[in-house]
Amino acid sequence: QVQVVESGGGLVQAGGSLRLSCAVSGSNFRFTIMDWYRHAPGSQREFVARITVGGDTNYADSVKGRFTISRDNAKNTLYLQMDSLKSEDTAVYYCNKIPPFFAWGQGTQVTVSS
Repeated sequence: QVQVVESGGGLVQAGGSLRLSCAVSGSNFRFTIMDWYRHAPGSQREFVARITVGGDTNYADSVKGRFTISRDNAKNTLYLQMDSLKSEDTAVYYCNKIPPFFAWGQGTQVTVSS
C-alpha cells in the first residue's frame, strides 16, 4: 500500500523560507508524476506545483518564481522549496500523484506571519 508522509512545515515570518519534504513508499516513485497541493481554511484544495518523470516543472501562478519543486528518485522523496513566503501561503501542504490519487497523507502545516 502506498504511503505518503509530508514534513518540514512550521511557523515563519513573511519573506522567509521553508523546505517541505514528501516521502513516498510502496510505489514506483521514479515513474510517477508528482504534485504539491495546499488547503487553506475556508478554501478548496489548490494545486501548487508539478514535476514530471523527466523533471519538467510547472507552478500555480500564485507561487511562480517563489517556489521550486524537485525530486530525489533515489530517496523516493519529493521536495518543495518555498522562498519569499507570504501570509496567503498559510495552509496545510500535501503531496500526491496526478489522479487517480494515492491515499492522502496528513499534510504539513505552513503558517506565515505578517
